[in-house]
Amino acid sequence: MLNQIKNYVQLTPTIGTSGQPTADQFSVIADAGYQSIINLAMPDSDYAIATEGSIVTTLGMAYIHIPVPFEQPTAQHLKIFIQVMDAFADRNVWVHCAANYRVSAFLYHYRQLRQGCSAQVARSPMFERWKPDDVWQAFLDLEHHKLGLDHA
Repeated sequence: MLNQIKNYVQLTPTIGTSGQPTADQFSVIADAGYQSIINLAMPDSDYAIATEGSIVTTLGMAYIHIPVPFEQPTAQHLKIFIQVMDAFADRNVWVHCAANYRVSAFLYHYRQLRQGCSAQVARSPMFERWKPDDVWQAFLDLEHHKLGLDHA
């Protein structure tokens, strides 16, 4: 069941998010109709699975890994993420990292830029548990118009 995956959040009808799934949980994600997995965790994150890409692709899902250092997320990471999300706009996408914190910050921007959500609506329920430190608050405060991310 999806709700057994660490910090699972069904953010929209087509976007599911979580912390690191176990190897067996990827089949649950595939069975739930997800077609793509985006991993924002570092390869050496807690509980990272070295063979995650092959597990996911064997299950028939696309796999994209955008390693984002938790101590140093950048605007470039965000640009790549938005490009990938744009490419998968017509798919059910599961986005994960180690704890669903990075994911929540990245999707906060994506939902505003591409789904027209207000900042309030774009906030994941994860923000009730996670209080971003100065690094992540600066990332959340990135101004879209200065990054060239405000246009599709």
